[in-house]
Amino acid sequence: MDMEGLGARIKSQSAMEYLMTYGWAILAIAIVMVSLYSIGIFNLGNLKPTATPGSCQVVRTATQTSLAGQCNNLIPKYVGQFGGTSYIKTGTVGLPLGNNQRSISMWVYPKSANNGAFYTYGTYASQEMVGLLITSAGSSLYFQVYGTDWDTGMSLNLNSWNFVAVAYNPTGNTVTAYVNGNTQTHSLGSALNTALPGSDPSDVGKIMNGQGQYAIGYIANIQVYNASLDNTTIKAIYKEGIGGAPIAVQYLVAWWPLNGNANDYSGNNNQGNATNMVWNANWQSGYTQPTS
Repeated sequence: MDMEGLGARIKSQSAMEYLMTYGWAILAIAIVMVSLYSIGIFNLGNLKPTATPGSCQVVRTATQTSLAGQCNNLIPKYVGQFGGTSYIKTGTVGLPLGNNQRSISMWVYPKSANNGAFYTYGTYASQEMVGLLITSAGSSLYFQVYGTDWDTGMSLNLNSWNFVAVAYNPTGNTVTAYVNGNTQTHSLGSALNTALPGSDPSDVGKIMNGQGQYAIGYIANIQVYNASLDNTTIKAIYKEGIGGAPIAVQYLVAWWPLNGNANDYSGNNNQGNATNMVWNANWQSGYTQPTS
């Protein structure tokens, strides 16, 4: 008798019986593992400590303005996802008008160079609009003042996170733009004269006043100040990263982290009203904490 052959046949039969018995269970486990991977469960980035919605906010009293809560620059749990019809209408208490100083900073993840607007407020009258957009011709930061628009020429990385900011200084009527640590200053030629329309004064994710131009991508941590912040302060905000708390809180007029809601955490109650928004928890691809 061929004992070796018999042993091989027994082993083969045992293997087949094992597969028949446990094959469906193995297949089911494999399907579950693939599903969990697809929704980011095994993304190591999702295991990092994250800040929950509203964990840090500005508190205002009669004598001081200060930060309160977990304000240690943890990355946010969520960011705002804008899909071409998504936008947020915000309150406008304290927004700088006329030719007053102002600064705006935020983190953006553009998915398309579609001339989408990150944040805008004002009207479409001459010298009365201030906005942060992507140009229709490419993926550079665009500062729009109706009549004297400025394409900074500083490229944004599509499908990746970018820090962008602008600071307007009425002395000389200059705008300084910031993209991922790079800086460029431009003279507008004449002063801003920003006014707020009654129906649609301030929007995240689109041009205000019914003009469309929706953003496609992600937006996080919008901060608005009634001061022309200097290069050192803007760079400090950038180096804090996407979860950074406001720095010059005495000048802060609005702060929308977009970490799971459209609330304003500046203490000025400029709450947002979101339309077609998704709060995305799997946003970390393409983000790198700034080091310089």
